[in-house]
Amino acid sequence: MVILDRYIMRAVISSVLLVMLILLALFAFAAFVNELTYIGKGEYGVLLALLYVALTLPGLAYDLFPVAALLGSVIGLGVMASNSELVVMRSAGVSIGRITWSVMKAGLLLVVVAVIISEFVSGESERLAQEIRSQALIGHVTKKIEKGFWTRDEARIINVRRVLPSGELGEIYIYEIDEQRHLNEVIYAKSAIYEDEQWVLNEVRHSRFSDAAIESTLTDSLLQKSLIDPEMIDVIAIKPRSLSAQGLYKYVEYLKDNDLSADQYEMVFWSKVILPFATAMMVFLSIPFVFGPLRSVGVGVRVLVGTLVGITFYVIHQMSSYVGLVFHVNPALSAMLPTLVFFAASLLMMRRIR
Repeated sequence: MVILDRYIMRAVISSVLLVMLILLALFAFAAFVNELTYIGKGEYGVLLALLYVALTLPGLAYDLFPVAALLGSVIGLGVMASNSELVVMRSAGVSIGRITWSVMKAGLLLVVVAVIISEFVSGESERLAQEIRSQALIGHVTKKIEKGFWTRDEARIINVRRVLPSGELGEIYIYEIDEQRHLNEVIYAKSAIYEDEQWVLNEVRHSRFSDAAIESTLTDSLLQKSLIDPEMIDVIAIKPRSLSAQGLYKYVEYLKDNDLSADQYEMVFWSKVILPFATAMMVFLSIPFVFGPLRSVGVGVRVLVGTLVGITFYVIHQMSSYVGLVFHVNPALSAMLPTLVFFAASLLMMRRIR
């Protein structure tokens, strides 16, 4: 049975990897085409665009794992069925349950790979991609996740600790220096938002320095016409999907502790947590494609149906989280629901096979 497990696992995993390579190639080409609008701005050229796209591939691979797992498993098992290998296994007394367990071993291995990519590879590579891209487009900005990013506006040095996907800034420090590089004043704002072609700073503490004393004032809001180019916010903003599940969890706790909205980050967190289970579920779903109603058709038809099912799951999985965000549904429930529905359908189909 060990030899049989290895043979089935090798067939499934090799097919999944092939499908993943094809999907990544297609999505990478689309991503590069999207980057063409930025090429030529600042120091951002073709080579940097290719590097940026390459560094975002691990995160993309993680999102595509369920679809690749389903298509790869269908293809691998379908080829074995077309070669009558599964018939021989059944004739030798190997049950469908035993074949399913061998396939699920491959699925569990894929889940481990997916988790490793998500927690240790995709986050770092995507942050590096964002840093390379932002530095090339606006070279005077240095971005660091832990301390925010720094930029300079004439005689002012600006430090922004947080940039939310909505474009809102958080924890802004503005240091104004004179020609002798003496610090004249410091402005701290808890948050800032761009409205009517100017930045509105909220909960502001303004400190002025002189030889005699330090004068501090507190105001509810302060208008700033020049702070950061709003067109560059999307470039330097922290992308929720670029963080690992562990990083997202810590960031969600940080936002909640500071009475800030964490709904979008919670949604992405639960999507990342559920996705490995979705990958295993998709591998399990491939079994009915071979032993169920499609057992008598060719590999091409199975792949077509599997593609439709995989795309349907991918779209529903993406939409359910955002729909839950709009209608304030529990993020964990909205992220789990598509996987639970497809898993229930898989169990029903497996029961009909037996």
